[in-house]
Amino acid sequence: MILAATSLLAITLAVPITRAGGGSGGGAGGACPGAPFPTDGNGFDPASFGPDAHVIDHRFFPLEPGTRWVYRGSSVEGRERVPHRVVFTVTDLTKEVACVRTLVGWDRDFVEGELVEKELIFLAQDAEGTVWHLGQYAESYDGPEFEGAAPWLVGYLEGAMAGIMMLDHPRVGTPVYSEGFAPPPYYWDDRARVVARGLETCVPAGCFDQVLLIEEFEPTKPGAFQLKFYAPHVGPVRVGWRGRNEEEREVLTLVRVVRLDQEAMARVRTGALAMEARANVYGLTSPLEEIPPP
Repeated sequence: MILAATSLLAITLAVPITRAGGGSGGGAGGACPGAPFPTDGNGFDPASFGPDAHVIDHRFFPLEPGTRWVYRGSSVEGRERVPHRVVFTVTDLTKEVACVRTLVGWDRDFVEGELVEKELIFLAQDAEGTVWHLGQYAESYDGPEFEGAAPWLVGYLEGAMAGIMMLDHPRVGTPVYSEGFAPPPYYWDDRARVVARGLETCVPAGCFDQVLLIEEFEPTKPGAFQLKFYAPHVGPVRVGWRGRNEEEREVLTLVRVVRLDQEAMARVRTGALAMEARANVYGLTSPLEEIPPP
């Protein structure tokens, strides 16, 4: 998401993406241009992913195509607290990024009822069960007006690094890990640590136990932390904060989880494909593809 993650810098589509250079490596697709990829100590390796890397069934982060999570809450704009809504949908599309077959998430962010951002998010699960974040394509809006876009993908932007969205076995005491990195002017550098397990929480969508709490932060914003609560077999159910930074005081709770029908999924597919068609990474990467039926 990812859910309420730090926004990318809005820039114009004219900013080019440079395909990372390097040798060749493994992975589901065989030879991997650009490998070995730079890492932030997480050990990303395309060879650790199989051909079904787009199947994400982690206990705390299950992403089944056709599932939509709706969150409501508030965030701070300037010095004013305003209504905030996030709608995250798992598409039935995949994209090969850094020789890994990723699953495509579609995130839409609304402030005071107006669309402010849309994102395509590229995620994959390795053979050990860790869920990885391999990049994003974000568009910024002012109501109906398109303002700019910020794409970054591992292997297609020099210096971009894959990050971990969910450890295979998240445990308290695990060292801080990166959730991904994109260098300026894109700049995305979220870090995370596991804070607690076995919690209970209630939100409009229901009450949950055995909840996992993960704390996220940016190195450039000391003292500001975003708290994400993950329920087993559901995923993120609550977003909170701690610290003194007023800008980070975002609050979201899960309102409902829905399964989309074929007609709704067709609209999702159309929206995602339209975004990729506008992205300047389209000519450098393999296009989005529908997941074949089982």
